[in-house]
Amino acid sequence: MFEAIRQRVRRLNYSRRTEQAYVGWIRRFIFAHGMRHPRHLGEREVENFLTVLANSTQVSAGTQNQALSALLFLYREILRVDLPWMDNVVRAKRSRRIPVVLSPDEVRRLLAMMDGQAWLMAALLYGTGMRLMECVRLRVKDIDFARNEIVVRDGKGAKDRRVPLPRRLAEHLQAAIERSRLLHQHDIARGLGRVWLPAALARKYMNADLEFGWQYVFPASKISDDPNANVTRRHHVDEAVLQRAVKTARAKAGILKPATCHTLRHSFATHLLEAGHDIRTVQELLGHKDVATTQIYTHVLGRDAGGILSPLDREY
Repeated sequence: MFEAIRQRVRRLNYSRRTEQAYVGWIRRFIFAHGMRHPRHLGEREVENFLTVLANSTQVSAGTQNQALSALLFLYREILRVDLPWMDNVVRAKRSRRIPVVLSPDEVRRLLAMMDGQAWLMAALLYGTGMRLMECVRLRVKDIDFARNEIVVRDGKGAKDRRVPLPRRLAEHLQAAIERSRLLHQHDIARGLGRVWLPAALARKYMNADLEFGWQYVFPASKISDDPNANVTRRHHVDEAVLQRAVKTARAKAGILKPATCHTLRHSFATHLLEAGHDIRTVQELLGHKDVATTQIYTHVLGRDAGGILSPLDREY
């Protein structure tokens, strides 16, 4: 059954992380009910499972809804059971939280505590608004120095988009690409040098996976085995490397806000709006499907708390 889940997820072109999440939740659901087959479980078991997640493990509303989505996927897409109770299961209400945003000075202090590849990647997150995985998966061919732009391929929702290439990073990116080129030439000399290509392009275009344009701008330091293709090749750098670097830099910079890699993306959007850029433009740069998602960043404008004179300041 789990193999059928994986095949169906891939057939629907869901991301690999969605596949891992769905398989994980379905496995937990089955284990939680004594290894009984899901066909013999129903609304009460699903509700109890979600209740335990909420009360005992105290997971967030988003995590509860992800678990529910996995179970609905199991019944509808795998077991082909469309039960009336599935529409009655209530999703957890997600809290509307204001994103953590760094001030320009805090961004400077954070980046000042970083160097090398980690600094460049963090600067890209802030300078382009890319997501963490969009940055680590960046390929050489998608950086256009002539047009000062970067093409983000297969972002969230399987969408491509263009983001600005910060001019201050152009020279550093060229150096990173040159390092990637030397590493690629070294791999080819060892009989390696192939890279993973999406959507079976490796079969459609012979030896395209050997071309330098398809190589990662930030390749991993070591060769590894691809368990899904039984091939040894060089992957992109592990995203955890940058996550740890940002966490360490935040502590060194004395920043008390719980800033992460994604905070740099929030800061990118907020600072663009503060500079007077149109919200529709910011929406396109971030790759949001709906402008309502982008509107959360309007909390920084003068209409919000920071632009109001407190009565205490009026009196004293």
